[in-house]
Amino acid sequence: MVKKSKNAPEPGCCDTPAKPQLQPWKVEALVSVDERGQMVLPKDLRDRAGIKPGDKLAIVSWEKDGSICCMSLVKADALAGMVKDMLGPMVKELDPE
Repeated sequence: MVKKSKNAPEPGCCDTPAKPQLQPWKVEALVSVDERGQMVLPKDLRDRAGIKPGDKLAIVSWEKDGSICCMSLVKADALAGMVKDMLGPMVKELDPE
């Protein structure tokens, strides 16, 4: 049994599983970008992801050789939680209390 540190973060929904053959990533849909730069996320995908009108999504990109090669959409609420979890311990260390 592996003991977990009290300060170790809980795994998130997008964490990579320990066994590579169990990768949860898959192509969900192909979307087109129109002349105004807009695209539509398919309804079944929005429903499964719990995306509603007015929700904010952050675009996270990866760059290779000076060009963006990959982009991912993350719900802004989830991203804010991830940032808080990552920065919270650092802020506590800086707090003189």
